[in-house]
Amino acid sequence: MMASRSLVPILQKIAAAFVCVFSPWGLSEAIAESTPAEWLKEVDKSLNPTEYESYRKIINIDPSGKKTEFVIYTIKKGIDKLVALFLEPASDKGRTTLRLGENMWLYIPSVGKPIRITSMQSVTGGVFNNADIFRVDYATDYQAQSIKELDIKGPSGKNLVELHLKAKSTSVAYDVLEVLLDPEKKQATEIRAKTSAGMLIKTLRFKEFKDFGKGISRPAVVETDSPLQKGYRSVMIYAKISPRKVNDDIFSTEFMGRIESLRKVEEKK
Repeated sequence: MMASRSLVPILQKIAAAFVCVFSPWGLSEAIAESTPAEWLKEVDKSLNPTEYESYRKIINIDPSGKKTEFVIYTIKKGIDKLVALFLEPASDKGRTTLRLGENMWLYIPSVGKPIRITSMQSVTGGVFNNADIFRVDYATDYQAQSIKELDIKGPSGKNLVELHLKAKSTSVAYDVLEVLLDPEKKQATEIRAKTSAGMLIKTLRFKEFKDFGKGISRPAVVETDSPLQKGYRSVMIYAKISPRKVNDDIFSTEFMGRIESLRKVEEKK
């Protein structure tokens, strides 16, 4: 009886250690403290501030090494509103896009009216599709289903975790996203876009994490390639991103021809 009692503290310690190491998702207790949905909020927070304006360059590179470049000015508000203006090249200058939730439009000055576009298409013709370029919050399109720990070290030295996302509707560009996260920094390092059957469509890699000031810190570079477009790759480079408050009425098809008026005078020079 005494021997059995003496084993109790030992068994309690073993049980406590077991709880710390394992969780419902196979994670350490520190990681499992947050639900998959809460981890998705961290992804959106690190990649997409609630209200911002940005300048970025998209570079498409074909198998021969030839490059095509685009410069885009963007404003985002909330979780599902975004407008973008093409500044370069000259052939695309003045084109604008609008995203409201799952709906997207393209405005071409010579046409004079918005036309519908889909998330699967690409207005730049590269590996990035419209969903990648005009991304709002991932939580708008995806449901976070599960999370697991990987035997891969992240930038912080901690093991990466993989967040599994499932599309909310069939109109979304990808059926499944596997988001690799650094749990210490709470930042995405890679996203694998797949079909519902598990076939890899595209990989997005987030690099050169940068402090842009005013509380905004995110990857300055996003690179992508696809096994479906062998030899092609695309790169997105953020030159500037900063907080910007705007009225809701700019996120309308009627305003698409006037997005240029939102840019500050010093930025136009």
